[in-house]
Formats: sequence, structure tokens, C-alpha cells
Amino acid sequence: MVRLLEGSSVRVRVPGSSANIGPGFDSIGLALGIWDECVATVTAEPGLVIEVEGEGAADVPRDDRHLVHRSMVRAWEQLRVKPPAGLHLSCRNAIPHGRGLGSSASAIVAGIVAAQGLCDMATGRDSADNTFDRAFTNNLATAIEGHPDNASASVFGGMTLSWADDVDSGQIHSVQLEVTADVIPLLFIPATQLPTATARAVLPELIPHCVAAQNSARVGLLVEAVTRRPELLLAATREWLHQEQRRSSFPDSMALLDTLRGKGHAAVISGAGPSVLVLTTPPQIEEARALADHSVWRVLAPGMPLMGASLERVST
Repeated sequence: MVRLLEGSSVRVRVPGSSANIGPGFDSIGLALGIWDECVATVTAEPGLVIEVEGEGAADVPRDDRHLVHRSMVRAWEQLRVKPPAGLHLSCRNAIPHGRGLGSSASAIVAGIVAAQGLCDMATGRDSADNTFDRAFTNNLATAIEGHPDNASASVFGGMTLSWADDVDSGQIHSVQLEVTADVIPLLFIPATQLPTATARAVLPELIPHCVAAQNSARVGLLVEAVTRRPELLLAATREWLHQEQRRSSFPDSMALLDTLRGKGHAAVISGAGPSVLVLTTPPQIEEARALADHSVWRVLAPGMPLMGASLERVST
């Protein structure tokens, strides 16, 4: 069993993400240029020390329940690495919590990547920065998170399409779509939060076959729209699986979505909400911005980074 080196340290940066993009429920996600950063250091002094600043600092636990630490432990179990007696985590969070912007997936990915980096430093393998197993990270993050769309976007960057080998099991696979530069993500972020579990609890377990058929057609159209024909974005982001069913969970978000779509903008709920995402183009971005009450909504154009999580060896 591998033992980690005292004094070894890595820095990980992970982008936020929007998921459930329109009809792409639990399958299509996109990376957002909002980054969380974590430095993990193996210490000679026994014990776990966690420092957190930024988003969620007042709410997240500072013990072994912390999501970054829990994800590191899960990764070390898979890698057959003995967890260190002493570990220091310093986390700087920029991704808003409970807004449907992938903060949980980002923390999970950060932990898995940091665990690999410290392991590789102990074994002398893959000494270059930014070298880690993205497929392993994607699969383990999905296993912890429960769905692949946020995790894959944070791991690979860009817009990702993910699937499993079978309906309820098997390896997770993801591809990065070649999104045209004309497509720009625009976020409308409220002050209110909504736990993902609460939002998912209202979804029906069964849907009619005709609804599934219509929704799957729009997924194909969404791929065409983001890669080649952005004029199809409004039609391509129509869906039947998850947004209307959650209207009572975030009525203000759905009201804004209705307003934006009524004016021709491709608005969707970001992840489990309550943030709203618009896939827009340069000529439309200012009109879309103007449709929101800026005293209620923080409007942000974060960009879509084409590279996901990054790893840097700080010391040996």
C-alpha cells in the first residue's frame, strides 16, 4: 500500500458547471469560468485541518465530513493508498453554493484530483503538472455525485455529453462537444438557495413514451445548435422532463425563464436551480441582460473554459 510523503502538496483548480442543459437531463453539462481552488498538503503533525474562504465558508464542515476530504478518501480507497495521519486543506471557493452551478461536483472533482496528485508524488509517477487520470476522475466523481453532467464538465471543460454502458450501471463515458464560438453562456443567479436533493425529489419516476421520444429529438437538435447552428437554440432547449415539474420549487426562476424564452432567448434552469442559464449569441446578450431585475438577479457572463480541472505540484 502506497504511503504519502510528508510535505508533499498539490494545488487543484476546478471550474463550476451548468447541467441538465434543456433536454439534456443528467447528460449534458457545460463548464463555467467560475473557479474553486484547493491546496492539499500532507503534514507531519497528525490531524485534519481545513481552512475555507469564500462561498459557503460559513456553512461547510471543517472535519472529515468536508466533501473535498471525503472524495480524497474515496479516491485513495480505489488507488490503494493509506490516508495520511496529517492533512491540511486550504479551500478558496468562488462557485455559489445551492444555486445549480456545480459547487458539489467541483468539490468532489477537486478531492479526487488532489488525491491522485499526492499519490503520484509518492510513487514518482507522472511528475508533470496537470497529469492525472481524467476518465478515473469522471467515473468516481459520478459515482459520488450520482449523475455525470456536472462532473464531466468540471473534469474535461467545455460542453460535455455523457452516457453509461447500461441504463443503471457501467462505466461513464463523456465527449466534449465542439461548441461554436458564437454560443455564450449567460447566468442569472438569485440570492436564494435550493438543495439539489429537494429539487430532484419532485421529479416523476415515470414518463410517457411519447414524451421521451420528443425530448430525445431535442437533445439531438441541441448538439446541432451548439456546434453549428445557434439560430436553433431556442427550439433545441425545449424540454419535458424536469423544469416544469419543479416550477413550484423556484417560481421566480421559472417566471424569468418564461420571460426570456418569450423574447426568443434560449433560457433553461441551470442544474437543479434556482439559477437560470441562457445560451446566447453576441448580438443578443445585452437584450437578455436587460430582461432581468438586477436588484434580484446577479447577471454574469463567465465564459466556457475548454480545459477543466487542473493540477499543480506545489512541493515534494
